Amino acid sequence: MYSPGGLPTRSSPVPRPMKRHHSVRQIAHRVHDSFTSRLCKLICAIFLTLVLAVGLISFILWLSLRPHRPRFHIHGFGVVGLGQGTDITQIQFNATARNANHNIGIYYDSMDGSVFYKDQSIGSKPLLFPFYQGPKNTTDVEDKITVTTLKENAQRWTEIMNERNMARVVVFRLEIVSIIQFQISKWHSRPHRMHANCEVSVGPDGVILPISKDKRCPVYFT
Repeated sequence: MYSPGGLPTRSSPVPRPMKRHHSVRQIAHRVHDSFTSRLCKLICAIFLTLVLAVGLISFILWLSLRPHRPRFHIHGFGVVGLGQGTDITQIQFNATARNANHNIGIYYDSMDGSVFYKDQSIGSKPLLFPFYQGPKNTTDVEDKITVTTLKENAQRWTEIMNERNMARVVVFRLEIVSIIQFQISKWHSRPHRMHANCEVSVGPDGVILPISKDKRCPVYFT
């Protein structure tokens, strides 16, 4: 080979790639590593798919079966003796407990009722024995509670009469308490202590006012 000036030059030989020889053991080791890696990836993919499927099914079941709290409404409330202005002897009330769930029943472990005036109990008694309430079912809660503590508390009686004569409205609170469990087939939830608080306004005659009639009572658990 000649340069532009006419002088012969030597061209450097082109390096050839070196051939690497792998032993059978090395090839087998690589194949084993590749198989193990693929197997691990496959197991992880299957596991993640199962977790995702279980989570999705659980979420769908929770949306469709999540329990709703019982719905209590107060329909009637009368204070015997308030209209005469002499003494309150008894309180009569009529309420309903509604299970609005489509597929979930509610088991009530007895039910107690109390009437309060300014957060002081003026009478209480057991209302219902333990019972089961099916889905989309309504139970009447109707009873009479004898008032006893006002005879011993002249100040409370004076406050009630002042509200009756001046404001023409007296506010009481009916509290219904029960231990309940939600039931799906043979499965029972853990017990919940349920409180339904019905604030009721009555007129000078001791009869429930329209503003409180058929009103929904707040329900909470403790």
